[in-house]
Amino acid sequence: MVKTVIIGAGAMGLAAAHYALALGHEVDLIEADKVPGGMAAHFDFDGLSIERFYHFVCKPDAPTFRLMEELGIADKMRWRETSMAYFHGGRLHRWGDPIALLTTSLLNPVEKLRYGVQVFLTSRRRGFDDLETVSARDWVERGSGRGVYEKLWRPLMDLKFYQYAENISAAWMATRIRRVGRSRKSLLQEELGYIEGGSETLVKALVEAITARGGRIHLGARVDRIESAGGRVTGVRAGDLFLPAEAVICTTPTPQVPRLAPDLPAAARAAYEAILNIGVVCVAHKLKRSVSPHFWVNVVEPGIEIPGVIEFSNLRPLPDTVVYTPYYMPTDHPKWSWSDAQLIEESFGYLQRINPQLTEADRLASRAGRLRFAQPVCEPAFAAKIPPIRSPIAGLQIADTCFYYPEDRGVSEGARLAREMARAIGTDHQPRREPVYS
Repeated sequence: MVKTVIIGAGAMGLAAAHYALALGHEVDLIEADKVPGGMAAHFDFDGLSIERFYHFVCKPDAPTFRLMEELGIADKMRWRETSMAYFHGGRLHRWGDPIALLTTSLLNPVEKLRYGVQVFLTSRRRGFDDLETVSARDWVERGSGRGVYEKLWRPLMDLKFYQYAENISAAWMATRIRRVGRSRKSLLQEELGYIEGGSETLVKALVEAITARGGRIHLGARVDRIESAGGRVTGVRAGDLFLPAEAVICTTPTPQVPRLAPDLPAAARAAYEAILNIGVVCVAHKLKRSVSPHFWVNVVEPGIEIPGVIEFSNLRPLPDTVVYTPYYMPTDHPKWSWSDAQLIEESFGYLQRINPQLTEADRLASRAGRLRFAQPVCEPAFAAKIPPIRSPIAGLQIADTCFYYPEDRGVSEGARLAREMARAIGTDHQPRREPVYS
């Protein structure tokens, strides 16, 4: 048994606590928020319990299914036929299947053929090591042509990564395409999943499993410092609270690591600081009327400054329409300083452009969720930039969503990494030679 402290009660931190306790370790889980769940946490949306930030499940997400099975909630997994579209030229263009591709007016015949071949081959590839040093733009243009990138991808990349848009990893993009591409009922029908009751069902099951095994969860406790002595971790301090530890798993965003672990060597702190993140303000609208028949609408329309609209109620059946409009942006972008009310009003106006029948009378409630570190910027050769999970301080493991690379953020990758870190508890208690950071 190793006395373990886990920092962060998001999906990865909760899963790490669950797995560590199952292995017989003593666990304290500490979280700055007043509720567990992180990006998977729910909020009360005018009487409806719903995720702060939208989540969906794909068929390749095996670690999610394994975790749900272990928690006894595998029967809560639900699948639903879904569809997607592009909004361009003032109208919706159905997307995501061969017929939609053949009949679309967004691309010319040659572009359709090249795009279809590239996506088909990508969804069937096992790995993307050959794309690790290639930019997403170069990869798309090489496979589908410059016209496809300019029409379908560039507007989305610009509104998610801004000044970093031209330098995003092709391996990261291709992995996302493969994950969704493999979540199909048939060649003509996409099928995505959700957990009955929302991601809160999983969060509650994890909390119950943790407390049932004697794990302690400390909410509303912001960590000030990870303490160490003699090259090994000794505990975690949060205000007046000190939790002694022989092992610590830190799941907070990497930009926060240098502040939390000042005893790390300078090279290690610099490696964490070098990982860039994009913020997000995710606006949720609860409506009487549907915006579109699609779960996901990519927006490539001049004058609409969001990359997409996610009509979550077209995946998870709900009594009212729930639509998410994410504003991804660097936190030095002028819009980051806008109030929630300003972004709520602007995004509702965008929904009205997509569906002109939508009126103010159709709006039941609106809410904005904000995260400063929401999306790591994964440039070409990003794999070599990620620090080792085992830090130079013995007993201290550090990982956040950028460690999922080339996979994107998601519960499945969090569960996979949590299991690996739990298994490593107690295996590195002796000071080790400092790893090389590039």
